[in-house]
Amino acid sequence: MLYDQIEQAVEFIRRKTSLNPRVAIILGSGLGGLTEQIETACIIPYGDIPHFPVSTVSGHKGQLVFGQLNGVPVVTMAGRFHYYEGYSLQQVTFPVRVMKMLGARLLIASNAAGSVNPGHEVGDLVFIEDHINLLPDNPLRGPNDDRLGPRFPDMLNTYDKELLNKALAIAEAKGYRAHRGVYAVLQGPNFETPAEYTWLHRIGADLAGMSTVPEVLVARHMGMDVFAASVVTDVGYPPERIKHTSHEEVVQVAAQAGQRLAVVIRELLGNLS
Repeated sequence: MLYDQIEQAVEFIRRKTSLNPRVAIILGSGLGGLTEQIETACIIPYGDIPHFPVSTVSGHKGQLVFGQLNGVPVVTMAGRFHYYEGYSLQQVTFPVRVMKMLGARLLIASNAAGSVNPGHEVGDLVFIEDHINLLPDNPLRGPNDDRLGPRFPDMLNTYDKELLNKALAIAEAKGYRAHRGVYAVLQGPNFETPAEYTWLHRIGADLAGMSTVPEVLVARHMGMDVFAASVVTDVGYPPERIKHTSHEEVVQVAAQAGQRLAVVIRELLGNLS
């Protein structure tokens, strides 16, 4: 059933564009500005694609953008889906499976996140080296289709260390504040309480967010390499640093810092090409 739905979505997209993407990019809240730098070949609204969910969150355009970015053919999700929107994790991650079947071998995922690392500041870039999955479900739960990936995918080297180190070097050369860190995913949509932020810090997280991990699980299930990055939009630890946070503020901060992240992603792709 899932495999058939993927094939139907791929068949529809192939009627719209012949571009074979090498890299799949997912842009989080407020981070859609990168699409403006793509030499666009085709834009397809999510609502047109068979079996695709439709994004309901402000700051997410809801489009698949095909084109060239720094010489590399890419397919970009301008806006993602979240568990808190009411979608199943299989629906949330469906686009990743489609992008892999279109030819993408690398997933680049970005998000806006709260920090629980006292060394972080709002606007910092954090390149994810590992994650803690605190969601109540898993996109790989249920019958496994061996055509898509193994029943028990290994997660030892989930995030590509070479790309992470290159990203850190690019950020340092540009004078950007950047770190490596561990991302904890929660279901949302509420932001965390001070006690929850403190607990996340104690269990080894540097960041807290509501996305990315499900897409990464499916990407690894299908054999894709992964690079992921967060923009710190608010600080949750220590408790005395916590300020009132709204989604609008998150989007605004992400849009500003996202310009720096876009530079890093462009240069990473330049290394690929």
